[in-house]
Amino acid sequence: MKKAVVIGSGFGGLALAIRLQSAGIDTVIVEARDKPGGRGYFWDRQGFIFDGGPTVITDPDSLAELWQLSGNEMAQDVTLVPVFPFYRLNWPDGTNFDYSNDEPKLSAEIAKLDPADVAGYQRFLDYSAGVYREGYLKLGAVPFLDFRSMLKAAPALARYQAWRSVYSIVSSYVRNEKLREALSFHTLLVGGNPMATSGVYALIHKLEKDGGVWFAMGGTNRLVAGMVRLFERLGGEVRLGDPVVEIETKGSRATGVRTRSGWRTDADAVASNADLVHSYGDLLKNSPRGPQAARRLRRKRFSPSLFVVHFGLRGRFPQVPHHSILFGPRYKGLLDDIYSNGRLAPDFSLYLHHPTATDPSMAPDGCSTFYVLAPVPHMGKLDIDWDVEGPRFADRILDEVARRLDIPDLKDRIVERFHYAPTDFQADLAAHLGSAFSLEPILMQSAYFRAHNRDDQIPNLYFVGAGTHPGAGIPGVVGSAKATAGLMLDDLGA
Repeated sequence: MKKAVVIGSGFGGLALAIRLQSAGIDTVIVEARDKPGGRGYFWDRQGFIFDGGPTVITDPDSLAELWQLSGNEMAQDVTLVPVFPFYRLNWPDGTNFDYSNDEPKLSAEIAKLDPADVAGYQRFLDYSAGVYREGYLKLGAVPFLDFRSMLKAAPALARYQAWRSVYSIVSSYVRNEKLREALSFHTLLVGGNPMATSGVYALIHKLEKDGGVWFAMGGTNRLVAGMVRLFERLGGEVRLGDPVVEIETKGSRATGVRTRSGWRTDADAVASNADLVHSYGDLLKNSPRGPQAARRLRRKRFSPSLFVVHFGLRGRFPQVPHHSILFGPRYKGLLDDIYSNGRLAPDFSLYLHHPTATDPSMAPDGCSTFYVLAPVPHMGKLDIDWDVEGPRFADRILDEVARRLDIPDLKDRIVERFHYAPTDFQADLAAHLGSAFSLEPILMQSAYFRAHNRDDQIPNLYFVGAGTHPGAGIPGVVGSAKATAGLMLDDLGA
């Protein structure tokens, strides 16, 4: 049997390993942390289950396909349930907007903001369907290894004005500012600035409309666990708590990996789901290719980081939906502070995750689990001491959540609380600059201009995950696994 090593057990690494093992490639996953999942890590503290993220599951068919490869069903290992509304959007003036794929209800929500925008939304939906077809269905799992592949895609991208930002595209269809924010914020969930990310990313709206938004009972960590069970049933091996320290090479070939404990293995192919700069700059430092590629990557634009406050409360809060977006008083100005100015702004827009709205078992009886996150500049733009600033920032965020949710005694109800800062992304995930989403998804860092799924100079070295095509988010990294697996299976003759 041919043998492959996958470095990292994030969703992209797991999906790739399942595809390889299903095709008869003897595959081992090597994970640095004590649990699988990468950014899908979790904590169990005093009976509160805190997912590290991601927490929004879309396109469940792309996940189900991983089980179907070996004649299995995802329901054997994972229970997915729909979330409705997808999100409740809230603004400081008290306006609420329930965002879903129920067309009559969504039209009513739009009409509350501006009746004239109901027709404009339908035109935007047509645009979203077009870019979904061209950018996701046709190209989402296609590796862009040479510029010719980009040229083939260019006419379709030009037809949908891919050079324009998502916010610009949305604004051409609807005039209400709140609705413009409601239809453009999704890029933030994959690390993109709505004011700069290509309009192609408007496909997320169609993706959600057709496939819905889902939750894995028990938390995203249960989806990770289900993928691990499937992989191990197929004969794969997961090695935890032993970070890879070197991708070994000989000439222009990768020959295997070596870990911190001294364990090593030979391999016919190596794939990395680890951070791109870490993979090239640290793991390939003994190959001429490594430092060269790392230097080029460091010159690129990286997505911001996140500041996440996890907290468990006494009490149940049925009035708080599963997913909420709490917009701040500024939209573009705050985005400028995060992406350009490198400023920890006095205001913030927040994503609130309340999993016990769907699954009460994720907290002790009579209690609730939450996390709230704020996008913040990455460490290359904002140089502060998060050990000092973090607790203060967390307090400000919790005060805002208490005010917006009308839970004035929120802090008094806290049973468990901790936060996760950019420095934690860097320390736990070797994330360059503490970025939460790898390369920023702008047009000139997409498709061919993103990190390639197969290295250009080491032909049996591959990449999967947020930094490769098509990008971040569960559908994105699962799509990258499909693209990378296709290359690897062809190259290995499987």
